[in-house]
Amino acid sequence: MSRLLEPPEGRQVFRLTFQPEPSDIDENGHVNNVVYLRWAQDLATAHWRAVAPPEDQARWVWIALRHEIDYRRELKLGEAAQGRTWVSETAEGPRFDRFVRIDAADGAMCAQLRTTWVLIEQASGRPKRVPPEMVARFG
Repeated sequence: MSRLLEPPEGRQVFRLTFQPEPSDIDENGHVNNVVYLRWAQDLATAHWRAVAPPEDQARWVWIALRHEIDYRRELKLGEAAQGRTWVSETAEGPRFDRFVRIDAADGAMCAQLRTTWVLIEQASGRPKRVPPEMVARFG
């Protein structure tokens, strides 16, 4: 990714606020890169639980296939971060792209991610095509 990610006009955006813990800080004095990945997963999971009815949550699970991360600005202990996530407008078979931005309280972008998730049917353990109605829920 070379350009800054922004959600398309009218796309639903899910938000969470993160407060770094002392254990999130690395030897360089800022939030460790791995923490941004954890926050991206927390955003994805919370977003899924917010839009999916219980029967879908019981039937389906998402697994990460690929993560692409750009780090732009350090975040230090005591600084709150605002995480935003949205999904692509279409799925490609069982694959669905998710976008994440984590910004400092001053609005400066700290990290951005593009992740590819695969929809798995829990009963069979197999990937399944993302149904159009599921794509629509993420609206």
